[in-house]
Amino acid sequence: MLVLVGVLLIAGNLRAPITGIAPLLDLIQTDLSLSSTQAGLLTAMPLFIFAVISLLAAGMARVVGLSRSLFIASVLIAAGVVLRILGGVGELFAGIGLLAVGIALGNVLLPSLVKRHFPMRISLVTSLYVLFMGLVAAFNSALAVPMAEWTGQSWRWSSLIVVGIMALASVAVWATQLGADRRAAQDAPALSASGAPVWRLPLAWYITLYMGLNSLAYYMVASWLPVMLVSYGFEPDHAGQIHGLMQLASAVPALLLMPLLSRLHDQRVVALAGAVLQTLTFVGFLVLPSWSSLWAVLFGFGSGSVFLIALSLIGVRSTSTSQAASLSGMAQCMGYLLAAFGPPAMGGLHDMFNGWGWALGLCILVSFGMAYAGWLAARPAVPRTF
Repeated sequence: MLVLVGVLLIAGNLRAPITGIAPLLDLIQTDLSLSSTQAGLLTAMPLFIFAVISLLAAGMARVVGLSRSLFIASVLIAAGVVLRILGGVGELFAGIGLLAVGIALGNVLLPSLVKRHFPMRISLVTSLYVLFMGLVAAFNSALAVPMAEWTGQSWRWSSLIVVGIMALASVAVWATQLGADRRAAQDAPALSASGAPVWRLPLAWYITLYMGLNSLAYYMVASWLPVMLVSYGFEPDHAGQIHGLMQLASAVPALLLMPLLSRLHDQRVVALAGAVLQTLTFVGFLVLPSWSSLWAVLFGFGSGSVFLIALSLIGVRSTSTSQAASLSGMAQCMGYLLAAFGPPAMGGLHDMFNGWGWALGLCILVSFGMAYAGWLAARPAVPRTF
């Protein structure tokens, strides 16, 4: 039971500390005199870190141990959450860098922990932690602006309250598990040499691009949605609540789609549907911004669907456990690297054209590429997929 609590606490720290910045972006920019491009880097920098750490996390678990690695991840997240509110721009970026390393470790290693401790309930526990991840992120985003108002327009205290408590609780739970898994090094997944050839296979790149372009679209929207909505006339607290709804909607497919995907031989329709849904929401934000609550919910559902479909494709198209680990590492590394360019690009386009039209146009192009990659990646499997 304590391990399950630890899984949920780690999951609660994997999204909220980064996406919770968006509703507070105006306050942060005003306080620290950041440009839109610099503000975009607050989300882009963690994505570069995710890309690097995703290739190193499994090796760390082999050397240090899985439980100890997750304890270290919790400590880094907690330290980063505190450091980023202590001073100026330097402390802000240093703190985000620390918590990004911790989040990357958790992202890569948490599925291994679930497989080890809950081998007969992997889908259930995975759905639970994905749902909890979305709930915490949604709760944090929805309360960010009200908490800032309660603390005298202080983005610092607002960004600390929810994620700080969650991070400290995770440290406390994982501190009790430091000696629990003596065989963590042997059981932790690794990107072995046998999986390296996936980098040369077209199908692996289709899956990687499908996941990566979805991450690119998600982080562009997650980074700038509240600011965009305020420019459309929404109150800041309402914009934060819509941002929270979007993240909550992204967790719903974890409960609805996972049973369906396992029964489908041809996944092209569902793979295409998630990308098309995102395209429609970008058009909606552009031509009918007064309906932004609906577009945000539909975008979250579409993005969450694509994420789950991509995870399913990694399993279905792989021929062995080691190949699945290699493909997963490739998709996360390249996906986050690609996504890292999104927030500053969207902020730069906004600054250049003084509006959101061109930025949303970029999102539409990304969704077209996502749809094409998903269609190719989800074609019916043949006897030898790779």
